[in-house]
Amino acid sequence: MLLYGLLGGVLIAVLQLLQYRMLVVGHALELYGGLVALLFSALGLWLGRRLTRPRPTVVVQELVREEVREVSAPTAPATPVAPDAARLERLGITRREHEILQLIAEGLSTREIADRLAVSENTVKTHTSRLLAKLDASRRTQAVQRAKEAGLLT
Repeated sequence: MLLYGLLGGVLIAVLQLLQYRMLVVGHALELYGGLVALLFSALGLWLGRRLTRPRPTVVVQELVREEVREVSAPTAPATPVAPDAARLERLGITRREHEILQLIAEGLSTREIADRLAVSENTVKTHTSRLLAKLDASRRTQAVQRAKEAGLLT
C-alpha cells in the first residue's frame, strides 16, 4: 500500500509540474484507474515470472575409474572362484545370469557382453534386468557391489 501511495504521489506531482492540471481534474477517475491497472499489471507480470522460473536441477554423474596394473612377470591365469551354489540358488540366479554378472563386474558394456557370449543385446538386457531385480539393485554398479558382498564375485 505504501509503495502504491508513493507511486501515485510521484505521478500526481509529475502531472502538476507539467501543467496537466486540467486533464487530472477533468478525467481524474479514468487516469487513476488506468494507473492502478498499470501498476497491478506490472506487479502481476513480475510476480508471475518470479514464481514460474525454472528451478535449477542438480546433475550427478558417476565416474568410473579404471585401474591399470603392471605385471612384472607372466603369471598363471587366475582360476575363477566358484561361488557358493546355495547362495546362487537362494537368490534364484541362473548360471547364465551369473556369467553376465561377472562380465558386468569386468566393466564390459551390453554390446561387448553380447559379442563375447554370442547372444543378442536384448538377451543381455533381459538377463541384466532380472539380475538387478534379484539383487535388489537399481544400477549395474550397485548389483556388482551387492554380489561381492554376498560372495558371488571375487
